[in-house]
Amino acid sequence: MKQLHFLFFLFFLGGISATTTLPLQLLSLLSLKSSLVDPLHHLRDWDPSSNPVWCNWSGIKCDQLNHIVSIDLSNRNLSGTFPSNIRHLGHLRFLNLSSNAFQGSLPPPIFELPSLTNLDISRNAFSSEFPSAISKLKYLSILDAYSNDFNGSLPEDITRLQFLEHLNLGGSYFSGEIPASYGNFPVLKYLDLAGNFLTGAIPSELGLLKQLQRIEIGYNHFTGELPAQFSLLSNLSYLDISFSNLSGVIPQELGNLTKLESLLLFNNRISGNIPSSLSQLTSLKFLDLSFNQLKGIIPSEISLLKQLNTLNLMTNELTGEVPDGIADLPSLEFLSIWNNSLTGILPSKLGSNGMLQKLDVSSNLLSGPIPPHLCDGNKLVKLLLFSNKFSGQLPLSIVNCTSLARFRIQDNYLNGSLPLGFGRSPNITYMDVSKNNFSGSIPKDLINAPKLEYLNISNNFFQDELPNNIWSSHSLQIFSASHSNLIGKLPDFIGCEKLYRIELEGNALSGNIPWDISHCQKLIVLNLRQNSLTGIIPWEISTLPSITDVDLSHNFLAGTIPSNFDNCSTLESFNVSYNQLTGPVPSSGNVLSVFHPSSFIGNEGLCGGILKNPCRTTDPSPSDVDVQRKQPKKTAGAIVWIMATAFGIALFVLIAGIRYYHARYHRGFASGDREIGPWKLTAFQRLNFTADDVLDSLSMTDKILGMGSTGTVYKAEMPGGEIIAVKKLWGKHKETIRRRRGVLAEVEVLGNVRHRNIMEARVADFGVAKLIQCDESMSVIAGSYGYIAPEYAYTLQVDEKSDIYSYGVVLMEILSGKRSVNAEFGDGNSIVDWIRTKIKTKQGLRDVLDKNAGASCAPVREEMMLVLKIALLCTSRNPADRPPMRDVVSMLLEAKPKRKLPGNGDFVGVNKLLPDFDGQKSVTEC
Repeated sequence: MKQLHFLFFLFFLGGISATTTLPLQLLSLLSLKSSLVDPLHHLRDWDPSSNPVWCNWSGIKCDQLNHIVSIDLSNRNLSGTFPSNIRHLGHLRFLNLSSNAFQGSLPPPIFELPSLTNLDISRNAFSSEFPSAISKLKYLSILDAYSNDFNGSLPEDITRLQFLEHLNLGGSYFSGEIPASYGNFPVLKYLDLAGNFLTGAIPSELGLLKQLQRIEIGYNHFTGELPAQFSLLSNLSYLDISFSNLSGVIPQELGNLTKLESLLLFNNRISGNIPSSLSQLTSLKFLDLSFNQLKGIIPSEISLLKQLNTLNLMTNELTGEVPDGIADLPSLEFLSIWNNSLTGILPSKLGSNGMLQKLDVSSNLLSGPIPPHLCDGNKLVKLLLFSNKFSGQLPLSIVNCTSLARFRIQDNYLNGSLPLGFGRSPNITYMDVSKNNFSGSIPKDLINAPKLEYLNISNNFFQDELPNNIWSSHSLQIFSASHSNLIGKLPDFIGCEKLYRIELEGNALSGNIPWDISHCQKLIVLNLRQNSLTGIIPWEISTLPSITDVDLSHNFLAGTIPSNFDNCSTLESFNVSYNQLTGPVPSSGNVLSVFHPSSFIGNEGLCGGILKNPCRTTDPSPSDVDVQRKQPKKTAGAIVWIMATAFGIALFVLIAGIRYYHARYHRGFASGDREIGPWKLTAFQRLNFTADDVLDSLSMTDKILGMGSTGTVYKAEMPGGEIIAVKKLWGKHKETIRRRRGVLAEVEVLGNVRHRNIMEARVADFGVAKLIQCDESMSVIAGSYGYIAPEYAYTLQVDEKSDIYSYGVVLMEILSGKRSVNAEFGDGNSIVDWIRTKIKTKQGLRDVLDKNAGASCAPVREEMMLVLKIALLCTSRNPADRPPMRDVVSMLLEAKPKRKLPGNGDFVGVNKLLPDFDGQKSVTEC
C-alpha cells in the first residue's frame, strides 16, 4: 500500500491526468506477474518504480494515453494461471501467449477482455475441450491455437465471431467432423484444422468461404473425396489436404481456382487421371499429388503452368512419357516423379532454364541418354536417376556440376568410362554409379572430393587397379567396389582413418592384405570375399576397436588364424571359409566358438575348435615321413585313375543327392520326418548356440507350445541354458516356398545390419505374415501379449496390418518410456488401451509422454505428439484403418516440430517426401 500511495503521489506531482483505469491496469499486470510461473525471470523488469510505469516493461505496448493495447509473453517458458482482475485491461487488443508451457483449460478471464482482436495461444499444452466462451470476444479477428492438446469436438460457438479472419486450431486432438457451420464465417481468410483426429466427409459448405485465401485441413482421417464446391473459393491461394485418406478423383472444377499458388494433396487414396484442367491454374507454384493412386499419363498441359516451381508426382501409377513441355517451364526447380511406370526418354532440354535444383525420376522405366543440360545453371543439388534403363555415357556437364551433392545413377545401362572431374566437385557427398556398364579406369581424382562420404562403383567392368591413394580421401566413410573386375593389389591402408565400411567382394585382387589396415580405426565392415588374395591374415584386423564383420572367404590365404580374433569382443561375423588355412581354430577366448562351422569350412588344414576335425596331438615320426617319400613314382598313374574314378562316383552321388534334397524340400515336413538340409543361422546378436542345436529341439513333442497351419512352435533349451521359441514352418504350397525365399532374403539383409535395435526383439512372428495364405489362420498364438493385434482374438488371421499394429506399440513404448504391458494399465489392458484412455482426460498427455525423453521441452513435446498420432493410427482397432508401412515411414519423416515458418505460417515440408531423406534439425532446439 505504501508503494501505491507513493505512485499516486508521483502522478500528482508530475501533473499527469491519470484516470482511475491506470492504477487498475497496474494492479492487473502485477497480479498477472505474481500468478505466472517464470523460472527464467523474463518478467524481472516488470518493476513499478519506473515511469511511465507499465509502458516500458518488456512485452507491453501502450497507446498515446498509456492504455495497454498489447501484451506479448511469447517464448518465455511461462506457466501458471491468470488472475480474474486482468479483465480491467479494457483496451487490450493483442495478447500473445505462444510457445510457453501453459497447461489445463484456457483461463476464463481472457474471455472478459472486450476489445481483444488478436489472441495467440499456440504451441502450449492447453487441454480439455475448447471453451464456448470464446464467442464473447466479438471483435476477435485472429485466433491462433495451433499445437495444443485440445480434445473433443471443434467449437461451433466460434462461428459467432463475425469478424474472424484467421482461425488456426491445428495440431491438437480435436475429433469428430468439421461442422458445416464453419462455412458461415463471412470474412475468414485463413483456416487451419490440420493434424487432428477429424473424421467424416469434408463439408461442401466450406466452399462458401468467399474470402478464404488459405486452407490447411490435412493430417486427419476423412472419408470421401475432395468436394467440387471448393472450386468456388475464388480467392484461394493455398490448399493443403495431405495425409487425409481422401479417395475419389481430383475434381475438374479445381481449374477455376486461378489464384491458387499451392495445391498439396499428397498421401491420400486419390485415383483416376490428373485432370488437364489443372493447366488453368496459371498462378500455381507448388503441385504435390504424390503418394496416391493416380493413373494415366502426365498431361502435356502441365507445361502451361509457367509459374510452377515444384512438381511432385512420385509414388503413383502413372504411365507414358514425360511431356517435353516440362523442360520449358521457366521457374521449375524441383521435379520428383519417382516410383511410377513412366517410359520413354527425358526431355533433352530439361534443366536448360538454369533453375533446376532437384531431379528425381528414379524407379521408373525411362530410357535413352541423360539430358545434357540438367546443370546449366549450376544449381543442381540432387540428381537421382537410379533403377531405370538409361544408356549412353555420362554428359560432361554433370561431371563439371560443382553444385551437385547427391548423385545416384545405379541400376541402369550407362556405359563408357567414368570421366575425370568429380574430384573437383566441392559439394558432392553421396555418389552411387553401381550396376551399370562402366569400364576403363577408375578416376584417380575421386578421392580429392573434399566432402565425398559414400562411393559405390560396384557391379561394373572396370578391369583396373584401385588408385593407390583411394584410402586417403578427406571424408570417405563407405567404399563399395564389389564385382567390378578389379585387378592388382590392395593399396596400403595409410590414410583410411575415416572409413567404416570397405566392400571389395567378387573381384580379382591379388597379393597380401596390407598389415597397415590397423590405421582404419573406425572400420566396422571388411568384405574381401571372392578374390585371389594370398599371404596370411593380418592379426592387426582384430585390433580394430569397432570391427564387427570380417569376410575373407574364397581366397588363397594361408597360415593360421591369428589367436587375437578369439578375443575380439566386437566381432559378430567372421568368415574365412574356402582358403588354404592351417592349424587349429583359436579357442582360448570365447568369440570364434559361437560362429557356425560354415565360417571355417573349405580349409583342409584347419582343425579343432567347432570343426569336426580334431587336431593331431603328435607329429608324424621320421620313419613315417621316410616311407611316404620312398613311394615308387610308378604308382602315380594308378593314383590318377583312382582319383578320376572317385571323382565320377562323387559327382553321381552329388547329383542324386541334390535331386533327393529338392524332392524332400518341396515335401517340407508333411511326412512328419525330420528334414535334413543346409542350415544357415542368421544371428542378429551374438549367440551361444548353433543351427544344429536348434534343429535338435524340433523333435521334442513334449515341448510343443502351439500348432497352426503354418507350423509348430517349440520351447527349446540350448546347451548354454538359453530358453528360446522355435517355429518350424512347413510348405504345403509352391507359393509358400516362393514366399519363404523372399523372407529368407529379408532376414539375410537384416542379418547384415548391425544395430542394437534389430528385432532386441519386441514384435512376434517376424515375417510370418508374408508366408501365410490369405485363407490360413493360426490356432495358437505364441507371440508376446501387448504387441499382438486385437483381431487375432476373433479372426485368427494374420497379415501385414498385424505387423503395423505391433510397430505402433513399439512407437508408444518409445514415447511413454513404458513397457507394452504394465500393472498400472489395469487388468487386461495394454499400453494401447492405456494411452487411448489417457488422451481423453485433461492432464492425460502429461502422463503419457516420457519427460526423460524431452517431453518437458515444447518443440520436442510437439514432435512426440506428432509421432503419437502416427502410433495411434498404426494401432487402430480396424485393420483397414492402419496405414501401410511406406506411409508410416513418410509420416514419421514429416513429423517435424515447427512445421510452419515464424510469421507467415508457410509449410516447410512441401519438398520433403523424396527418396533419400536428409536429416534436418528442428527450427528450435532445447
